Amino acid sequence: MYGGIVSDEGVDEVQLAEIEEIALSATPGPWYVRYFDDQVAMNLIAVGTRAGDAVQRFPEFDSSGVVAATLVQHPRYVDISDGKWEENARFIAESRHVVPMLVAEVRRLRARLGQLGETE
Repeated sequence: MYGGIVSDEGVDEVQLAEIEEIALSATPGPWYVRYFDDQVAMNLIAVGTRAGDAVQRFPEFDSSGVVAATLVQHPRYVDISDGKWEENARFIAESRHVVPMLVAEVRRLRARLGQLGETE
C-alpha cells in the first residue's frame, strides 16, 4: 500500500480507511508468537491464531493456525539477516489488535478536535 514511504503531511481519512480495511480483511485475532522445533522445522518462529505455552515439536503441532513465519532455520526458508525473528514476530502479532485500536483512536481524537473547534 505505502511501500514504507512516510509523509509529514499526516494521514487523511481515505488513507485511514485503507489501513482499517487492511486490518479488517486479515485473519481474525488475537494472534500469538509461537515456537516450533523439530528435525523438520528446526527453530521455526511463527505468528498464529492459537496460543502455545511451550515449544512444540512435529507431529504434535498444527500448522493450520499459522499466519506468518519470521524464522525457518532448517531448511533455511525464512531468515532475516538482522536476527530479529522474535521481535518481528511480536510486531506482527501485536499489530493485529493495535492497528484497529490506533485507527479508532485517531478518529476519536479527530472527532474531539472537531467538537472543540465548534465551541470556539
